Formats: sequence, structure tokens, C-alpha cells
Amino acid sequence: MGFELLTPQYMSKIQVNKLHTLTGHNDCIYALAEGSDPRFFYTGSGDGMVVEWDLDNPKDGKLIAKLPHSVYAISVDKERNLLFIGHNFEGIHVIDLNENKEVWSLKITDQSIFDIKIIGKSLFVATGDGVLTVIDIEEKSLVKHIKLSSKSARVMAVDNDQKHIAIGFSDHTIKIIDAYDFKPVQLLEGHSNSVFALAYSPIHDTLISGGRDASLKFWDTKTYQQTNNVIAHMFAINYLSFKEDGKYFITCSMDKSIKVWDAENHKLLKVIDKARYAGHGTSINKVLWSTYNQSIISVSDDRSISIWEVDI
Repeated sequence: MGFELLTPQYMSKIQVNKLHTLTGHNDCIYALAEGSDPRFFYTGSGDGMVVEWDLDNPKDGKLIAKLPHSVYAISVDKERNLLFIGHNFEGIHVIDLNENKEVWSLKITDQSIFDIKIIGKSLFVATGDGVLTVIDIEEKSLVKHIKLSSKSARVMAVDNDQKHIAIGFSDHTIKIIDAYDFKPVQLLEGHSNSVFALAYSPIHDTLISGGRDASLKFWDTKTYQQTNNVIAHMFAINYLSFKEDGKYFITCSMDKSIKVWDAENHKLLKVIDKARYAGHGTSINKVLWSTYNQSIISVSDDRSISIWEVDI
């Protein structure tokens, strides 16, 4: 399959307006997460800084943490209002967002930490040695190291029932495991390179994956059979995020573009790039479709954060 064509009615229907460009990080921005209160979001960077931003007052970022090594992964525990920071080559730092201070930390790895997910009282940490580490949040203790690959574990997604966790690897596979007994459920093969992007649809029985091969693959979550493949970008797909209603999703890429997609028929609806919308000048590493005001937030190697209003 080739690139989907943009039809005139889609081009006229979707309006894009760049609301803000936020600066302050001194290195590539790799991590992005929405807060317990979705008015706030958090970014982590190669400069070791983790910053809180307010969508109502976006120009004033607030430094939450400054670590000696780069931060690739952050995650907010919305139930406990804790921010988990993956500190490369060290472990996990935990910030109480009510008090804005570090409350505990755990040395768990000497590897890069690529993703963090929370299910109930369990924290899942994906690292560069292909290990999935499980931590008990309430006990603040290590539960298990699970060696799943000889290559990096790059990205994770949790299904809607919070029973399964999908993990994308640099060995080109996606492994589905049970979130409670950690046993393997399914092995998905189809990508020809590292998997960087994963998300379960909020409304369809679909898992979407993307990666260095620039393709999006769609998997039926009842059978985990692949249902579609779309060559979506010119270079690696770094991340994807669904709109809250599940009808649309966005992808971001090393090709410096953000693309808006119809989630039901997998059609490309809009390209947001530098030429048309004063987009990022280098690789876009993460995107987030805000549940607060439905804006799109993107972070890039160009050290900036962009906030976009997209009228669909």
C-alpha cells in the first residue's frame, strides 16, 4: 500500500492553527505525559529536566525535577497524583505532584528507560536490555524482572480492560503479556524494523503499531490478527496518540511531520509540517491529543513544544 491521498473535502474540512511554541529545554525532548488534571502536561528531555506546563498559561513552565542523565520516559499515576520519571542508567524517581517533591526512588537498571505504564498498583518499566520490570507502587518495591528480548523494549500500551500490556521491541516484534500473571498471550510479527509506537483504540477492537519501517499496522485485539498495513510516513514513526473519542488518531515521525488519521477507515486526513503550518524543524518524538481542550501537543529534537488547535 502507498500513501493515502488527501481528498479536497478533507483538506477544507480540517483547520489547523498553531497556538503556541514553548521553549526552555536545552536538549531534545523525548517524553510527554498528561497530568491527573489534564490541564497540565509534563515533558522530559535529554537535559535531564522534567517540566510542568499549564495549557491555560502555557508560556510559564515549572521545573519539577533536574536529573544528571537524559529522560526518555515519564508517566502520571492519576489515582495517586504521582509522576514517575525514568532516569536513564539509574531507575525510577517518584514526584508527589500535590507537594511538588520527590517522595521515593528505586535503582532498578543500568539501561535506558524507554517507557513507563501504570496498571492498578503495578508500575511497568521497559528498558534497553529487553527487560520488563514490574514495581509495586504501594510497597515501593521490585516485584519482577522479565527478560523478553535481547533487543530494547521501546514502547508499551495497555488495553481498555487493563488486562493485557503490549510491548514493542527493537527485534521488530510486539509481545502481548497478561498484566497480572505476566504470562505471554500473543506474539505479533509483521514489522521489518523497531517498533516505537503502540496504542489500543478507545472504541474499536484494534491495536495500532508503528515504527522505524514507517508503516502503521492494525491488529484485531480479539484474534491479534493483522487487518491492515499503511505506509504512513517517509521515515520512522516515533509515536501515536488517539483523540479521546477514539474516532481519530495522530502519528509523529522522524520526517518532521504530524499526521491526522481517521481511526475507522485508516485514511489520512491532514499533514501538519513545517512548510504548511510552521511545524517542527527536526524529528518529532512524541504527540499527545489533550483530553483537556482537544489540542495536539508535540515535542521534538528541535528542543521545542508545539500546541496545535485542530478543528475536525
